[in-house]
Amino acid sequence: MRRILSLCDFSGTWSQPYVDAGYDVIRVDLQHGQDVRLLERMDNIHGILAAPPCTCFAVSGNRWPRSDADMVEALSVVDACIRLVVACKPKWWALENPIGKLVRYLGKPQMYFNPCDFGDPYTKKTCLWGSFTPPPQTFAGRRQER
Repeated sequence: MRRILSLCDFSGTWSQPYVDAGYDVIRVDLQHGQDVRLLERMDNIHGILAAPPCTCFAVSGNRWPRSDADMVEALSVVDACIRLVVACKPKWWALENPIGKLVRYLGKPQMYFNPCDFGDPYTKKTCLWGSFTPPPQTFAGRRQER
């Protein structure tokens, strides 16, 4: 069975389609008592989804100053996600975060999107870094060919 590692996955929303498709999904989140920074390398990981907390990085939070300690804490979670990508060597991986400061640390993302591009009723410009095939966009419930 293909195994997906879903990091910083409190809600399970992003990984749920993989559960529905029959994948073995391992969800890790600090709010469930698991710290991604302490996670050890695993074998047979097919894909990794990572959604580190965006509080320090998102443009929407620019009106609240972030201390260096806040940034170090936030970057340590991102670093742990990237470390697991390197250690587990999945076939594909994706790290998600809203547009903001994370570009300074990871470089240009592979893809930008808004949730409305995939049928959700709102906008929030979001970045995806990683090694993956971009999904086809959906508008108003209809698939749009690229």
